[in-house]
Amino acid sequence: MAEDRPPSRRRFPPWRRKQGEGRRRHWPIRSAGINFALGYGVLFLISATLFLSFIWWSSTNLLNRHVRAFIETDAQELQKRWTYGGAPALGDAITDRLEQNIDDDALYLLTDRHGRRLAGNLPGWPVAIKRMDHFYELTIRRYTFTTPAEFKAYDLPHGFRLIVGHDIRGRTLLSTVITRTVIWCAVMIALLAVGGALVVRDLFRRMVGSIARTASAVASGDLNHRIALTGSETDLVAETVNTMLDRINRLMEGVRQVSNAIAHDLRTPITRARNQLEEALFSATSPEELRTAVDRAIGDLDHITGIFEALLRIAQIEAGSRRSAFTMMDLNQLLANMAELYEASAEEAGLNLHLDIVPLPPLFGDERMLQQALANLLDNAIKFSPPDSALTLRARPVPAIAPPGHSPSECSPAGLEISVQDQGPGMNDADILRAHERFFRAESARNTPGSGLGLSLVQAVTSLHHGRLTLTKANPGLKVTLFLPLTQDAEQTTRKAPLTEGPS
Repeated sequence: MAEDRPPSRRRFPPWRRKQGEGRRRHWPIRSAGINFALGYGVLFLISATLFLSFIWWSSTNLLNRHVRAFIETDAQELQKRWTYGGAPALGDAITDRLEQNIDDDALYLLTDRHGRRLAGNLPGWPVAIKRMDHFYELTIRRYTFTTPAEFKAYDLPHGFRLIVGHDIRGRTLLSTVITRTVIWCAVMIALLAVGGALVVRDLFRRMVGSIARTASAVASGDLNHRIALTGSETDLVAETVNTMLDRINRLMEGVRQVSNAIAHDLRTPITRARNQLEEALFSATSPEELRTAVDRAIGDLDHITGIFEALLRIAQIEAGSRRSAFTMMDLNQLLANMAELYEASAEEAGLNLHLDIVPLPPLFGDERMLQQALANLLDNAIKFSPPDSALTLRARPVPAIAPPGHSPSECSPAGLEISVQDQGPGMNDADILRAHERFFRAESARNTPGSGLGLSLVQAVTSLHHGRLTLTKANPGLKVTLFLPLTQDAEQTTRKAPLTEGPS
């Protein structure tokens, strides 16, 4: 027997279910510009409608309050006449008011206890008025036309009754004019909203079209194409995209230069290793000569391997993958160890290595990376320094800018400055600007061994620590300075722990 299922759980065929889901999921208009323009137009129309509706309500409510206030005031004056002179005085007051009513919009009726009309311009008591002290809005016939009017009835002593009213035909006409004005304003606002929506859509299309054309040109290989600036708010997006494209262009140019440099610098040792092996293969007369040729080829291949390892280290550092190894480190001990390690190499080259540091606060960084960067700087300084000259490894804390009313000694240091200075040939201004480029070698270094990656590695390590690398002329020689900023963690540790005394 088939099981009865509730209607909510009844299953439909797959094709019906998918069709219904498709209708629920997809918005018929998929253009972002049109959707944005429609949203703008609807929001503008709703806001304007609410604003005009408030104006209409305020105007009609003000007119209504004005009419009721007039009726209340007039009724109070007439009741005072009753108090002074009774029905005759009240009747005379009503007659005087009707004679002085130029606009013919005042309505009165005074009746006795039997319902007979004593004064006023109303033919009789309206059937709809059954309660006293209550406003009624009725349509009455006056002369040869009907008109809306507002009334209020009052009980008087001895069974007399009074009606005070006002012809509100003018209020109705004014309300009609305001209503028509609101409607026409709504129509005009709707047209303006549609026009504004079309203008917004056109601006949106222009912005997106310019970005799309630039992206298409970049995808086609033209990295020099940029988004045109129009002087509008969209320039913020255009400037951001253009800055991004400028950086991409610089990176691509750097990749091309690195590729050319790799091809140029590796061709020589590879060719030399091949020639040595080939010459040993055909001309070696003893195992010793063959071993010597193989050793030389291995040395050239080791040099090539070192170049690739340096490139990989630079790539890893620039990618920021080494920041996971950051810890609080003691630069005083690191600099002392580096000076002790390279003192023997400097003596072999006939140089004097001088260490000049003051107590330094802890630094949040990668100790191995900084050690490698300093090793590259000291290697270069020893390599390019003439005999009987001096090298200086110096480190100083950089004071922060003191706020007004405070002395610099009261502020924590902003960072650390480590410099290596030699007395070698140095560099000219043009070479200093390109010194951080990969495989770049100044003219004075063409005849010395090396790959031109030392300063590139130092630059990468400095950027990893959010610092900066500076090269300046020392006359004679070159001074290379690393500025490493202190992080908040380092400053807090500085306040808690005493400074370590470094060697002098």
